[in-house]
Amino acid sequence: MNPYAKLISLLSIGLGSLITMSSNHWILAWAGLEINTLAVIPLISKSHHPRAVEASIKYFLVQASASALILFSSLSNAWYTGQWDIMFLTNPTSSLLLTTAIAMKLGLVPFHFWFPEVLQGSSLITGLLLSTLIKLPPLTILSQVTYSLNPTILTLMAVASTALGGWMGLNQTQTRKILAFSSISHLGWMSMIIIYDPKLTILTFCLYTLITSSVFLSLNTTKTMNLPTLMISWTKTPSLNAVLLMILLSLAGLPPMSGFMPKWMILQELVNQEMVPMAIMISMLSLLGLFFYLRLAYYSTITLPPNSTNYMKLWYTNKNSYILTAIFSSLSITLLPLSPMILSMF
Repeated sequence: MNPYAKLISLLSIGLGSLITMSSNHWILAWAGLEINTLAVIPLISKSHHPRAVEASIKYFLVQASASALILFSSLSNAWYTGQWDIMFLTNPTSSLLLTTAIAMKLGLVPFHFWFPEVLQGSSLITGLLLSTLIKLPPLTILSQVTYSLNPTILTLMAVASTALGGWMGLNQTQTRKILAFSSISHLGWMSMIIIYDPKLTILTFCLYTLITSSVFLSLNTTKTMNLPTLMISWTKTPSLNAVLLMILLSLAGLPPMSGFMPKWMILQELVNQEMVPMAIMISMLSLLGLFFYLRLAYYSTITLPPNSTNYMKLWYTNKNSYILTAIFSSLSITLLPLSPMILSMF
């Protein structure tokens, strides 16, 4: 891909995200989301592979449908209230349509079907953008209208996303699909708490972005696309694979890693809201995700000689990892002791 075209696409993604997150008018928020959609499509289809073209078409159709629902929701709300301000979403029908549209853009159950396929057809760096930065503007809109959302619908979608993200990730062998279902599961945690504490949702998203970026960058360094390749990647970068083990445990939410902090705070907030059954259910469903995180960790680090494999081992390389990978990996592992300071900032 032409470097200038890639630069324009990345700048457009940043511009669209800033427009959506800083706007109070529905038309401006919609325009920012459309800029994001149009900027991501060239990045998905840049390899000119049939799978990439299929992924870009699926992404465009789903995002266009979600954007049309957002416009219809804002229009119907303006018809009843006379307001185009995002903070004046009071019509129940408009609120339901907006919840559906944002769920489609985020990939929440039952509108998750497009996300694993699009991620599988994209490169690892594009998949990183789809899993992190592209999810921020819709999540920001959702956090601005929490007062008008239906708690029952959002809770059902959150529980279903956590269950399906963990269950469907069990039988996957492609790392991008595993990370796609991991994203769906984590978005279920964020959707569960967004009505009661939107700031905690943003904190959870920031930490999820940090940890997921470390995983994607590590896999991109070793060019790992599936589990058999991950099994022999330790011969290429032994130290990075050792760090990847701890990053995956952090993504699973095990203490004393950084990923334990958001799940701990979400469970605490659910208990404070007297939603103990939901807290128990969502924590038990996270064990499904823990299984395939541990499987990834086993394949990346613990599968060492004399265990035999049917795959040819890779050449050891002295190529250094990017400094960004090292920084993100360190923060993904060591942020838990700083929890009081981080929470005071939010």
